[in-house]
Amino acid sequence: MEVLHSHCAGLDVHKKTVVVCCLTPGAQGQRQREVRTFSTVTGELLQLLDWLLAQGVTHVAMESTGEYWKPIYNLLEGHLELLVVNAQHMKQVPGRKTDVKDAEWIADLLQHGLLRGSFIPPLPQRDLRDLTRQRANLMQDRTTVVNRLHKTLEWANIKLTSVLSDVTGASGRAILGALLTGQTDPTVLASLARGRLRSKQTELVAALTGVMRPHHSFLLAQALIQLDFLDEQLEVFDTMIAQYLAEAPPIHASPPDLPPDPPADPPADPPADPPADPPLTREEALVLLDTIPGVGPRVAAILLAEIGTNMAQFPTARHLAGWARLAPGNNESAGKRRSGATGRGNRWLKSTLVQSAWAAIKIKDSYAAGLFQRLCARRGAKRAIIAVAHHLLTAAYYMLLRHQPYHDLGANHFDQLHAQHTVNRLTHRIRQLGFEVAVTPMPETA
Repeated sequence: MEVLHSHCAGLDVHKKTVVVCCLTPGAQGQRQREVRTFSTVTGELLQLLDWLLAQGVTHVAMESTGEYWKPIYNLLEGHLELLVVNAQHMKQVPGRKTDVKDAEWIADLLQHGLLRGSFIPPLPQRDLRDLTRQRANLMQDRTTVVNRLHKTLEWANIKLTSVLSDVTGASGRAILGALLTGQTDPTVLASLARGRLRSKQTELVAALTGVMRPHHSFLLAQALIQLDFLDEQLEVFDTMIAQYLAEAPPIHASPPDLPPDPPADPPADPPADPPADPPLTREEALVLLDTIPGVGPRVAAILLAEIGTNMAQFPTARHLAGWARLAPGNNESAGKRRSGATGRGNRWLKSTLVQSAWAAIKIKDSYAAGLFQRLCARRGAKRAIIAVAHHLLTAAYYMLLRHQPYHDLGANHFDQLHAQHTVNRLTHRIRQLGFEVAVTPMPETA
């Protein structure tokens, strides 16, 4: 096989050690192999970099092993061409599994150009990712604490969650605070309700009649302390993310240096040329993304952290959807099509877009609502919501590529797209019901 990279190295990364196999040409053109093992502390990794540069290595490949590849990538970035590769794409033959053989196998695949590197965003975008993802973790922790709070109330025979949709709101916190002070009279507790909840006094009195013992009060107090701490942390992260978006340098990524793809049929939608305008700033990108239905400033910041502002790293919108695992899977053999599951991808981006899709379909007479209703009847709500999330991501791609705001096509887009087909279908349906109908076009209004 043709050698594409004469000086390359493969790294088998672990928590404490990294095994390196360096492949270089010898004096007479034969392949030389040298294997070394380094510790993953910073000093040893810097020695690894010096050794690779002394060997004349130009390309390095490593597996995406949890979080352990990131410290190595941070130190080698800017000095060598780095490829972070999905471990499933380079499985070895069973029965030949050692760290040295893993490193040699990675280097061998890299030398012949058989590896495709994963998309690794530039450093400013990775920093923003750390902030938005940690905020998402805090939200998950908050949800866990709220669920634990619900359990404590159930143990005390207090059915507050059956009446209140959010026990951490103003009315819920007032009632919980009174419970912690020792107040057990359901009528007094129900009188603390605010707003529209005051009309549910009878239900509240019945729900607040329980058996509150001292250990229930202790568990309740500890849950509220954790909840207050997490709320403070979320506010701190919101401030930090807003400050970072305003002050950090723009996010612009160059296309990754990947090996050429084998010849294939041309895609249905040819790659769009990058815009000639200057790249978008973060503020401009946030304003554009905020025009998408179901997307607010917080979701726009997450999109910006996950995909960036420069769409050059994704040749088409289909590549972006496939990378995010929001496109249907392709599994066909012997003329039979099997499960088209989307698969596992960027869970941060995928979950955010799905949440935004649920919000977008609630907007009446919108394209997202029409798309969901059209697919839900025959494919189910789960597949339909994935299709809406796919649409939102595709819209974000072209908006960032063309520097244009979101343009809603309307809920009747599909009917207008094939108007005559829709007329024929509805006419046939009316005739099946035993009626005759004549279709006459309406005159166009000036």
